[in-house]
Amino acid sequence: MAKLRIAVLFGGRSGEHEVSIRSAASVIRALDRGRYAVTPVAINKQGRWLGPADSVKLLPAEAQAELSTETAVTVSREPEATSGVDVVIPILHGTFGEDGTVQGLLELADVAYVGAGVLGSACGMDKDVMKRLFRERGLPTVEHIAVLRRDVEQRPNWIREQTEAHFRYPVFVKPANLGSSVGVSRADDAEGLRRALEEAALYDRKLVIERGVEGREIEVAVLGNDSPEASVAGEIIPTAGFYDYEAKYVNDSAKLAIPAELSEAQAAEVRRLAVAGFQAVECRGLARVDFFLESETGRFLLNEVNTMPGFTSISMYPKLWQASGVPYAELLDRLIALALEAHAEKKATRFEK
Repeated sequence: MAKLRIAVLFGGRSGEHEVSIRSAASVIRALDRGRYAVTPVAINKQGRWLGPADSVKLLPAEAQAELSTETAVTVSREPEATSGVDVVIPILHGTFGEDGTVQGLLELADVAYVGAGVLGSACGMDKDVMKRLFRERGLPTVEHIAVLRRDVEQRPNWIREQTEAHFRYPVFVKPANLGSSVGVSRADDAEGLRRALEEAALYDRKLVIERGVEGREIEVAVLGNDSPEASVAGEIIPTAGFYDYEAKYVNDSAKLAIPAELSEAQAAEVRRLAVAGFQAVECRGLARVDFFLESETGRFLLNEVNTMPGFTSISMYPKLWQASGVPYAELLDRLIALALEAHAEKKATRFEK
């Protein structure tokens, strides 16, 4: 049986470029060479698509060793990057990769790809739109307000007044369209709010200010297309403040409890909400759904859906499925099968009369 030709797309222009490289390296090492012919395709920080030879150079040495000229398929620069490819795995985090832009390109190229489509990716990327969709479905979520970069520049006092009218400190300030906690800050007072807004505005034109929630950080991995499944729940136990970029990808300082210590009813409820949140943003393939278990009320609050979660060796998504009986390599097999399933369903749709 011929091997499926897999292109692993990574890098990108977002602030999560380095995270993407680490995730891609883990995926490349885990893909079964007996089933797949694997080619790396990188997008550099300037947005230029690289051929396989230059793409390999961006990967860590251990991932480079997994690749050989015998397993490489012919991939050149965009828009020919999908030539001769059966499935693309777009391990791109954040802007210009996880937000529907690359997904739109892959749709135009008529190639199967892992993960959410254009709409699901865009909705899952924009934290403001995502939370509105949660509320439309009646799902519990963290209260927020959205402001623009120009508001930060032109009327910072108005933002402070709006924030203090809606919430008590602390609040969290985030770029609306970024992940991996890049640009995210906690503000404990008005001066902290000013600094947090200026930091977040470096990364996006739209910013989200969220009510600070005291409670536990619970995460669930979801897998599937029309009939998604939820993994066991896990818990993030930060050792410093909150689960920031450094804890996620650099020093591995946060503790992970898998499965999370929850009652049977709580575990069932959070898994139900994870699937509901996944469906609310029109997701498919995979997502990690993040919650707060609020101390004061005992409620689960949907925080966000991550449509292309980290795939590094210390990332929560693969660890949750490992604990649910789906090891890393099998997880990739299932994601590739889901990509082919979604592509086949698209083929059944008529686009002209």
